[in-house]
Amino acid sequence: MNDSSIRTRFAPSPTGYLHVGGARTALFNWLYARKHGGSFVLRVEDTDEERNTDEARQAIFDGMSWLGLDWDEGPQANGQTTGEFGPYFQSQRKALYDKWFEKLQADDRVYEDDGAWRFRFERKPVTMQDLICGEVTIDYTNVDNTPDMVIRRSDGSYVFHFVNVVDDLEMKISHVIRGEDHLMNTPKHLQLFEAFGVEPPQYGHIPLILNSDGSKMSKRDTGAAVGSYNEDGYLPEAVFNFLSLLGWSPKDESEVMTVAEIIERFSLEAIVRSPAKFDVEKCAWINQQHLMQLSPDAFASDAAPFVEKAGFTLPENYSQIAASVQEKVRLLTEVPSAIAFFLDPAYAYDTDALNKVRNNEAAAGLLGQLADSLGSLDDWTEAKACIGATAKANGAKPGQLMFPTRIALSGQGGGPDLGDILNILGKEESIRRIQRTVQELSQG
Repeated sequence: MNDSSIRTRFAPSPTGYLHVGGARTALFNWLYARKHGGSFVLRVEDTDEERNTDEARQAIFDGMSWLGLDWDEGPQANGQTTGEFGPYFQSQRKALYDKWFEKLQADDRVYEDDGAWRFRFERKPVTMQDLICGEVTIDYTNVDNTPDMVIRRSDGSYVFHFVNVVDDLEMKISHVIRGEDHLMNTPKHLQLFEAFGVEPPQYGHIPLILNSDGSKMSKRDTGAAVGSYNEDGYLPEAVFNFLSLLGWSPKDESEVMTVAEIIERFSLEAIVRSPAKFDVEKCAWINQQHLMQLSPDAFASDAAPFVEKAGFTLPENYSQIAASVQEKVRLLTEVPSAIAFFLDPAYAYDTDALNKVRNNEAAAGLLGQLADSLGSLDDWTEAKACIGATAKANGAKPGQLMFPTRIALSGQGGGPDLGDILNILGKEESIRRIQRTVQELSQG
């Protein structure tokens, strides 16, 4: 369904990195616009000169771009802006604010109070139909509970409530989707829209994000900074998927979805009222599912920077090596340690795993027999089958030789399929590693 009149926005304040809560708000606005063929606007609330920084603004842009949240209007990477309703920085919009303030003055809806200017509320109940929370009423008849609101400070600067409304009005925003912590601000904004004589946007307030222990998520909590996910080895589409499930779920209870599937299924009606629980383990699990869905070449390519950062040089068969652990890792940061034994001929043994082999008195002899059997193989594709055959020929069960062989080839008790390891290492290197382990066991 295409409806060009639908216009959503994300209006961050560049005082720090892009927080998960802000990213989720941006994502829901982006999804609603994309679902309906509307426009998604990025504007920057940068009127706090003391706290705003260029680095924070760039971190917000970079975080949104990494997640794939492209915007139709707003500041662009090249320093230009796109869209007909700019400027998109509040610090550049004072003339617009002055114009609408003067209208309130002319209509006697503001008055001066110790140098500041207050907006004169209409003393009546204000009822709104929130798209998520339902009907909400705030009674403004009691001045003590709802004093008139300051909209311009004594230094001439305007407060959030006023500029927020003017920007939404001027930019023709149709739907404001924001955190539930703004719910009580909305009746104030509706009074301003009414005073301006224009139709307000429709509002929908999404649930807060809590830590797994039920506490409100802060900027210091694990997983709070969107910028850290790339460094921690997450795929952007996996984080997108995870964030979309913080307060929303499709009717069929699906969890692992592509961006296109999420857009198709997204609706405000499916957003839940209860707070969303942030679970970093769930995020890692979703990432693992997305990693498994990549082609082997794509997985290897995404993992390569992490492998190189760990100090490894990528060999010619790197893609094959990486593919062997694709279903074993949850994060791309886990790939270097998972494949290190392939890349290091002097790989270390896991102490506990090696001791288990030492405690198996037959292991050294069986490994020696295996080295001989592998040496006589003409068809290396039979290497894995040779393990069971060697065990059986020496009166042992295949399982009694499988684990010692894994330790001999990789130094680890777990990892890729033994057939993959043998195939990647090749005949000569596999036999060398087994013989090396026999020698290591003999020294024990």
